[in-house]
Amino acid sequence: MADSGAPQETTALLGGDKNQTDDGVRGDKIRPNVSSSVTARASYRNSWHALRDLDDDVANEPNKERPGMPAKSYSVNADGTASYLSPLEMGRHELYEMVPFAAVFGMQKKERSLSQAFASFAGDLDAMEADQLEFKKSRTHLSDAELEKRRSHASLLLLDELEFDAVMVTSPLIIAVVMASMVQFMVGYNTGVMNAPASVVFPGHSSGSWALAVAAFAIGGPFGAMAAGKLADSQGRKGAFLIDMWIFLVGGLLQTLAIDMYMIIAARFIVGFGSGFCSVLVPIYLGELAPPNLRGMFGTLTQFALVIGILASDLVAFPFATEEKWRYLFSITPITSMLLLLFSPFLLESPRWLLGRDRSSRKARYIIKILRGLRYDHEVETEVSHFVSASQNQHCDGSCENDTVNSGVAFTEMLMTPKVRTLLISCLILQMGQQLCGINAVFYYSTSFFEGVIDNPLLGTTIVGAVNVVATYVALLLMDSCGRRTLILWSSGGMFMCCVVIVLSLLGYFQNIVALLAVNVYVSFFEIGLGPIPWLIVAEMFDAKYVTTAMAACSQLNWVCNFVVGFVFPYLNEYLGPYSFVPFAIVLALTFIFAALKLPETQGTTPEELMDQLVRKNSSVVYHNMNIEDAHNNPIDLEWKLAMEQLKQEDEAAMESGSYNYGFKPIEGVQPPASGSDWQSGMGH
Repeated sequence: MADSGAPQETTALLGGDKNQTDDGVRGDKIRPNVSSSVTARASYRNSWHALRDLDDDVANEPNKERPGMPAKSYSVNADGTASYLSPLEMGRHELYEMVPFAAVFGMQKKERSLSQAFASFAGDLDAMEADQLEFKKSRTHLSDAELEKRRSHASLLLLDELEFDAVMVTSPLIIAVVMASMVQFMVGYNTGVMNAPASVVFPGHSSGSWALAVAAFAIGGPFGAMAAGKLADSQGRKGAFLIDMWIFLVGGLLQTLAIDMYMIIAARFIVGFGSGFCSVLVPIYLGELAPPNLRGMFGTLTQFALVIGILASDLVAFPFATEEKWRYLFSITPITSMLLLLFSPFLLESPRWLLGRDRSSRKARYIIKILRGLRYDHEVETEVSHFVSASQNQHCDGSCENDTVNSGVAFTEMLMTPKVRTLLISCLILQMGQQLCGINAVFYYSTSFFEGVIDNPLLGTTIVGAVNVVATYVALLLMDSCGRRTLILWSSGGMFMCCVVIVLSLLGYFQNIVALLAVNVYVSFFEIGLGPIPWLIVAEMFDAKYVTTAMAACSQLNWVCNFVVGFVFPYLNEYLGPYSFVPFAIVLALTFIFAALKLPETQGTTPEELMDQLVRKNSSVVYHNMNIEDAHNNPIDLEWKLAMEQLKQEDEAAMESGSYNYGFKPIEGVQPPASGSDWQSGMGH
C-alpha cells in the first residue's frame, strides 16, 4: 500500500486490478493512467509504479514552456514543496546525500554503484512516462522491446552525465589534492623514518628509550585526532590545515636539531600529533571539496602518498643513515612543511563549512563556482542546495560549529541502536586486529629484525616498502570484485600462515631468505584486507550521518593499538627471540574466527540494492516531465533549432504564396541612388 505521506491523488490507484486493460493496466504489470507525472513505488524489478493522473492544467501550470520546447522536469515532495531540478541535477543531489563527506580509500565502487542505481531509477521513470504519453495519444502501450530500448538509452545518457564529474577536475581542486597528499606523505615518511637509523642516532641509547621514541609518534596521534575535529570546526578546514603544517614544521625542526634522545622523543610526539591531526582532517577536507564521485579516488591518492612516504624513508636512509648524516633524514619533514606553507595561499576553504556558518555566504558560492568550473549563478545555487541538503542529512545542522556536539550525540545514538551498535563493535574489533596483527612492528623495526637474517637489513626493509606500494594497488583492484568479509578472511588467514613461516624460519627450519619472503607476503596480505577494509567498511556499513563519528572512534582506538605495538615489540624481540611473532599470530587467528562467524558482509553496495534504497527514500515524491533525452540537450541549442525551423517555415510559406524575396527586390526603406556619382548619399537614406 501507499506511503501515508503520499498525495491523495497518488494513493487512490494503489489497489488497482492487475487484469484491468482499459485504464492503462496490461497483463501482470500495473499500468498507470495517462499523466505527465510518475511516483517512485515499491520495486521496479517486479512491477510498475502505481500513480494517479493529475489534472493537466494543474500539473503544467508551474512549468509552462514555449511551444516546441520540452517542459522542465520537477518533483513534488510529500510536504508539498517543489524542486525544479533536471534529471541530472536530481542524480547529483542523491549522490551528495548518500556519499559521505569523506575521501576514503576504495570508495569508488560505492560511488559508481550509486550512479548506476540512480541512472536505472530515472530510466524507469522516463520509460514509464513515455509509455503514458503514447497511451494518451494512441490508446496503445509501447511494446516491451520499445520500453527496454527507451529505458536503456535514457539510463546510459544520464550515467554518462553523472560520471562526467569524475573527469571534470579544476586547478584549485588539483592543488588541494596535491597538498593533502604531501601531508599524508609526511605521515608515511615519519612512520618509517625511525626504522633504519636505530644504531646511529645518539649511539649508546637504551632499547627502552628508542622504543619510547618510536612509540611517542603513536602517543601524539590520538591527541591530534581529537584536536583536529574541534579546530576544523572553529578555525575552518583551511585554517586547521595551516595549523597542521606548522605542527609538522616545529616537530620536524626539533627532531632535526635534537641534542639528545629526550628531544627526539618530544619531537616524535609533536610529529605524531600532526599525523593524527591530518588523519582526521585530510579525508574531511578533500571530501568537502570534491564532488561525490571523486571522493573515493582522492582517498586512494592520499593512501598511495602514505605508502610511498614509507618507501621514501627507506630509500633516503641508504645515503643518510650514518652517524654523521642522520639529521638529513629528519630534515625532510620541515622542508616539506615549509614548501606547503609557501603554497598555502592557493588553498581554498571548504564551502560546506562556510555554508554551515552562513547559508547566504558569497565566499562559499565563489569557491563552488571555481571548484566546479561553473559559469552561471543558477548552476552555483543548485550546487549550494546540494551541499546544504546533504549537510543536514549528515548531521551538520545549522552551524558546523555544532559538529563536535553532534558527534557525541551520534555516538550515543549508535550505542543505543542494536543494529548500529553491532556494526560499530565490528568496526572497532577490526581496528584492533589491524594494529595488533603487528604490521607496524615491521614498518618500525624491520631493519633491526632483519639483522642476522640477511646481509643488508636496510635492503630487506626497502624491499618490504616497495612490496607495500605494489600490494596497495593490487588491493584497489581486488576491492572492486571481492566482498569485504572475504578479503578480511584471506588477509588474516594469509598473515597467520606467514607468521608461522617466519617463526619456523627464525628457529632454523627454513633458510633465512624464507623469512624475508614471508615478511613480504605478510605485508601483501595486510594491504589487500586488514589494511584498507577496516576504514572502508565504515563508509559502506553506516548511514552517511554516522560515518564521521564512527571514523573518529575507530581512529582513536587505532592510534592506541599502534602505540602498544610500537612500544612493546622491542621487548617481544628481546625476550621471545624467534617467537616474537607468536602474539601477532594469535591476534590474527582470533580476527579470522571473528570475521568468519560474526562479521557481516557490507550491504548496499550493488546497484540493485542501492536502487531499492532510492525507491524507499523517494516513495512519497512525485516526479514530473522526466524526459532524460530532452533534458540532455542544451536549452540554447534547442532555442536555435526552434528559431531556424520557424524561419524555414516562413520562407516555405512565402515561396508557396509567391512573395518570397530571392534577392532581386530592393530592400524596403532604402531608396536607390539618383546617379552613379552620388551613390554614397543614397546609402545615407
